[in-house]
Amino acid sequence: MARKIDVVFSDIKLGEALKKAYELSPSQVIEEIKKSNLRGRGGAGFPTGLKWEMAAKVNNFPKYFICNADEGEPGTFKDKLILEKQASKVIEGMLIGAYAIGAEKGFIYLRGEYKYIYPSLQKTIDKLKEDGFLGENICGKKDFCFDLEIRLGSGAYVCGEETALIESLEGKRGEARNKPPYPTEAGFLNKPTVVNNVETLAFVPHIIINGAEWFHQFGTLKSTGSKLFSVSGDCKKPGIYEFEFGITIRELLKEVGADPDTKAVQIGGASGFCASEEDFDKPICFEGIPTGGSIIIFNRSRNMFKVLKNFVEFFQQESCGQCTPCREGCSRMLEGIEKFERGEGSSKTISDLMALAETMSLASKCGFGQSVPNSFRTIITKFRDEIISYRGENNG
Repeated sequence: MARKIDVVFSDIKLGEALKKAYELSPSQVIEEIKKSNLRGRGGAGFPTGLKWEMAAKVNNFPKYFICNADEGEPGTFKDKLILEKQASKVIEGMLIGAYAIGAEKGFIYLRGEYKYIYPSLQKTIDKLKEDGFLGENICGKKDFCFDLEIRLGSGAYVCGEETALIESLEGKRGEARNKPPYPTEAGFLNKPTVVNNVETLAFVPHIIINGAEWFHQFGTLKSTGSKLFSVSGDCKKPGIYEFEFGITIRELLKEVGADPDTKAVQIGGASGFCASEEDFDKPICFEGIPTGGSIIIFNRSRNMFKVLKNFVEFFQQESCGQCTPCREGCSRMLEGIEKFERGEGSSKTISDLMALAETMSLASKCGFGQSVPNSFRTIITKFRDEIISYRGENNG
């Protein structure tokens, strides 16, 4: 049974991890993160150490290090709390990453709706600079300089994607770039850039202090460590939980006091996976059901057609419109779903929409359009009869 643990919000002495990192060369720091198998906690799960290594190998300066705090996934609110409670730890994680790749400038890209956090976050940055943790010769390390700046997003969901975030930082419209080149080679201002999620960075100091093997005590072989979950919906104890990777959906539901008649669980937000009761014994991990951290619980009073339509409306509004598969796909998908409200939907409508979803996942330019079909396909597959018979008109 996976354990409920407390790593992210546990206190550590400021500077302890950075000083321990100084005992290692930049390449040794990267190797330790690689050994830990820390993977991105924003949803994509890319190996953190590998990302750092890619940027470190590029002989092009200056380099940049960005904290992605543009937490826009529906149902996700973990990064907000980390920045409220453990901002210094996140920044220390950035400092360790900057030391490892040779970056001298960093940004915290803060979700526009979180602007109320800005004053306290800026106060933390100012205090760190005053205490010698930012600026020149950080903590006595000659020639290690790192300055940090907060930039506010403007509310675009797509800017959670790293290249769209970088475009926004450069003062452009938030749209995804073609890859390759990847940001680690040509990111902000066409220079090597690492973009890491808030939660990912919060784990870095713990790994440097305790070692990679310590991190392997938690989770599974392929999904080491723990994960924060933002839990909402039909349960008695909504909130933020930290569990080891590998916890089953059923175990999680028990921990949060979910309704006994739980019908479905949306894992990973609107772009994630909809689990029905037959999935409740599956583990939540990268090799099982992956998640960016959002858990939305639905009991049997919830209509899955309305849930599905709500998600698709969200995507249709948030698509940046840059690529045809996503722009037109979101609109056509919504139009198809609305047919069922008018009693015009059928099994053929479902088949056509599933084919559209496949095209979107294969042909969309960025992760936004590629992930739109996730919830659509899983809800349709698991609750097909409920979708077709919406409003009591079974046209299938």
